[in-house]
Amino acid sequence: MLFDLINGRLTFESAIATILAVLLIIFLVLPFHEWAHAFVGYKLGDVSVKYRKRLTLNPIEHIDPLGALCLLLFGFGWAKPVPIDSRYFKKPKRDMALVALAGPLANLIAATVGGLFLNMYVTFCARFIYTNTAGYIILSFLVNYVFINIILAVFNLIPIPPLDGSKVLYACLPDRILYKFIPYERYFILIVLALMWVGVLSYPINFVANYIYNGIMWLTGLPFSFL
Repeated sequence: MLFDLINGRLTFESAIATILAVLLIIFLVLPFHEWAHAFVGYKLGDVSVKYRKRLTLNPIEHIDPLGALCLLLFGFGWAKPVPIDSRYFKKPKRDMALVALAGPLANLIAATVGGLFLNMYVTFCARFIYTNTAGYIILSFLVNYVFINIILAVFNLIPIPPLDGSKVLYACLPDRILYKFIPYERYFILIVLALMWVGVLSYPINFVANYIYNGIMWLTGLPFSFL
């Protein structure tokens, strides 16, 4: 993000739009993502999330400063994970998978809402977009907002601990294999960060994200196609 501006890969206007989109995601969508985890966990029986003050959209309870900085600098980041106590669940593996899926789903919901605004803006403000710098910044802001949310959803669905996708994978693994993974969970995040740093994950994530972006833009554009 900011490094792209420094290296000349972003114009000043595009950088402003991107930074604004990221800040909105940090203070609004990341809390929504973590709240979704907490809400589904609570509905499935884990009352501990309420006492830990995670059943809230208050960004103060969810923001991780390092994760927010990484999102601003590199385009991927995280919030403070919601501690989930699976002992409250009737079917722990299944319910943990449902809790895990709630976070990426929240990002896709946020992206869909952004897609509606983006299609509305392009439909009704086309002339303003192409004749005014502010119009272009707003367009770039909306595009970045939608796409970054999709990137975060896809990133979190990677089946590597401690990402949300690993909880879905765990639901499909036999216990004897699962118990071999758990002791090493803390080390897997270093592998994920290293892979993101060298760009190994960038191409597959962007490949999937582009398809989802096109699908969301098509779906959210349907109400405006009749105008």
